[in-house]
Amino acid sequence: MSDASTGQKRGSSSALQLGPRKKLTTQDPLVHHGRHFGRVVHAFCNMQTLITNGLLFMGQQEDEAESMTVIERKEYAVFRELLWMVPGLEAWLMESSEEETVCVADLIQKGSNNARADDTKGMKSAIVDWITPKGQSLNPHIPRNVKLVCGFNHKCTGALLCPAGLDWANTEIRTKLVNGQIQVAGDQWPVFLYANYTYDAEDPWNGLLHSGLLISAFKHIFTSPSSVDQAPKATRSGNAWIHGMRSVTKVSIAYTATQVSSSGCVISYAAQHCFRLVFPLLQHKFSLTPTL
Repeated sequence: MSDASTGQKRGSSSALQLGPRKKLTTQDPLVHHGRHFGRVVHAFCNMQTLITNGLLFMGQQEDEAESMTVIERKEYAVFRELLWMVPGLEAWLMESSEEETVCVADLIQKGSNNARADDTKGMKSAIVDWITPKGQSLNPHIPRNVKLVCGFNHKCTGALLCPAGLDWANTEIRTKLVNGQIQVAGDQWPVFLYANYTYDAEDPWNGLLHSGLLISAFKHIFTSPSSVDQAPKATRSGNAWIHGMRSVTKVSIAYTATQVSSSGCVISYAAQHCFRLVFPLLQHKFSLTPTL
C-alpha cells in the first residue's frame, strides 16, 4: 500500500493535536427572554396566538376594549407583560411583517419550551435526593429517570402524592390509590404542596405551597442547584440574577409546583392542569411579594 493511500485513510490531522475550536454560538435575545417569560409570566402560552391577538387588542378603540371578555383581558395582560419584558419589542412588532412576527413568536416560544424542558430534566435526579432522608436510602431504591416505580407505586412518593384529606398510612386507602380504585380528582391538592407535608382539615390554606420540596425546587430553578443546600457552589449566575428578578412572583410559584408535579418522581398530574390549578389560586387568595 502506498504512503499516499495510507495518508488518505488516516486523515491529514494528527490524533495528538487538538482540532480547531468550535465557534461559540450566541443565544438569540428573544430565546433568552422567552426562557424567563415561561418561568415568571406564563408557562404554557401559544406565543403566535398571544402576539397576534395582542396586536389586534392594541388596535381597538376605547369602547371596543371595554367589551373584551374576561379571557381576552387576561390574554392582553399577559401580552403587555411580554412587551414590558422585552425591550423594544412593541415598536418592532408594530413595524414588522406577518412573516417577521411569526419568527419572533417562534423564538420566544422556543425559549419558553426549552426552559421548561431543561428544568424538568435537571430536577429529575435532584428530587430523588431531596425526598431521601439524610444519612439514609430509599427502600426500594428509586432509579433516576425511571417513572414506573414512582407515583403511588412507591411508598415515599405515594405519601407525597396522597390527596390532602386521605390517610396514606391507611392500608385500604393506599391499596386503592395504587390499583386505581380511588381516582384522584384534578382539584385535589397533593400533600407535597403543604408545609411539613401536613394537611390541616380545619384550615385547608394553612401551609399550602410552603413545603420544603417546593422551596428546594424554587432554589434549584431560580438561584442555583447548589443553593438548595445553603452552600452555593455555582460557577455561573442563577436565572433570577441573570434576568434581574428581585422578588418571587405568583407565576414562579405556580411554575415551580408544576415542575415538581411533572418530575420523574412525583409524576401524576398533567403539567398544564397543575399550572392552571395553582396560578388562579394564587391570583385570588394570596398576595406574595417576598424578596429573593
